[in-house]
Amino acid sequence: MGDLRGKTLFITGASRGIGLAIALRAARDGANVAIAAKSGVPNPKLPGTIHSAAAAVEAAGGRALAIQCDIREEDQVQAAVAATVERFGGLDILVNNASAIWLQGTLATPMKRFDLMQQVNARGTFLCSQVALPHLLRSANPHILTLAPPPTLDPKWWGPHTGYTLAKMGMSFVTLGLAAEFGPKGVAVNALWPRTVIATDALKMIPGTEPAKCRTPEIMADAAHAALTTPAAGFTGNFLIDETLLRERGVTDFSGYAVDPSQPLLPDLFLDDPELMEALRR
Repeated sequence: MGDLRGKTLFITGASRGIGLAIALRAARDGANVAIAAKSGVPNPKLPGTIHSAAAAVEAAGGRALAIQCDIREEDQVQAAVAATVERFGGLDILVNNASAIWLQGTLATPMKRFDLMQQVNARGTFLCSQVALPHLLRSANPHILTLAPPPTLDPKWWGPHTGYTLAKMGMSFVTLGLAAEFGPKGVAVNALWPRTVIATDALKMIPGTEPAKCRTPEIMADAAHAALTTPAAGFTGNFLIDETLLRERGVTDFSGYAVDPSQPLLPDLFLDDPELMEALRR
C-alpha cells in the first residue's frame, strides 16, 4: 500500500468527525489538505472549526488550507477548489464527506430540513465533483470518495425516514453515475460506508444509539486511506464497507477502533447482511 505524500485532498465537512479523521490520516503521510466546511467560528454545540482542523492537520505533518465553504453555493465551491489548486498546484482527491441528517418520518420533517438534506447530500456531492473533475482529470491517480451507503430500495430503510434516505441514496446514485462516466477516463469514483455506527456528533441525531456501542472515526479514516492509495485505474464504482476493505488489506484486529471493546457494536443504517448484523450484536 502506498501513501498520500504530496497528494492534495479537498475534503468537505472536515472540521470535525469522520472528515477530520480522514484529513489527519492523510496529513500523517505529508499530504496537502483543503478543509472545506461552514464552521468558521466556534459553535458551543459542536466542537471544531476549519481553523482548528487546519492546525491539527499541520501538527500531524501535513499542509493545510482552511476554507469556509457552503457546498450548497456554486460560487463558493468554485472559489474553494480554485483556491486549493492555486495553493497546492493541483488536485488529486475529492472526499465528499459533508452530509445533513434528520431521522424522522414524513409528518415530522419540515420542508426546510428536507431541502437542506437534498441540497447538501445529493446536490452538494454532484456540485463538488463537477467542479473538481477538470482538475482531477489532470492528476496521476485521481480519486473521488463519497461517504454513502450501498444503494437499496428495501422499504424498511425508506419508511422510517424517507427524506434522509432519499438524500443519502442520492449520494450513492451520483457515485454510480460518475463512476460510469469517469471511470473509463481514469478517475476512481467510489463510496465508503461504515459497518457500524461511528461515534461522532451526528450520533445525537440517531435515536437510541449509545457511543459505547460504536466505533471511532479512525476506522473510516484508515479505510479511506486504503481506498485512496489504491491505483485509480480500474478501481471504480465500488460501494466499500470500512471493515470489509480493511480485512481485505490485511487488518485482523478491530478492537482498537471500538469506543468500548466490551460492548456489542451497533450496525449502521442501510446494511442488509443478517449474519453480519447478528455477529456485531454479540
